[in-house]
Amino acid sequence: MPKTVIATPAAPAAIGPYSQAIQTGNLLFTAGQIALDPATGQLVAGGIAEQTTRVLENLKAILEVAGSSLEKAVKATVYLKNFEDFTAMNAVYGKYLAPEGAAPPARTTIEAARLPKDALVEIDLVAEV
Repeated sequence: MPKTVIATPAAPAAIGPYSQAIQTGNLLFTAGQIALDPATGQLVAGGIAEQTTRVLENLKAILEVAGSSLEKAVKATVYLKNFEDFTAMNAVYGKYLAPEGAAPPARTTIEAARLPKDALVEIDLVAEV
């Protein structure tokens, strides 16, 4: 199956040799997103709630340019710098990926020793297109 590179200026540009997302067939695989402001390329100020919000806005922009949406996410992987941030991250995550009445995607959440640019959270998604 061929793969198509997905890119949008509404999300941070890749900071390495990877794509923001790849579509193959009816599936879209995003790269892990950290809380970079797409306009400045800098990590957003604030704590885990602000960073999780920015991450999910970045993912939303990538999915939308590919013709998908957060509602079509089927798998999420969440990397936390500190698992003590789980509850606060989960509250924001739930607003985006598990609104009332929606089937949330399957998810794996792990604590990582260090994330790019010392971010507090990184999330990647697999979604249907």
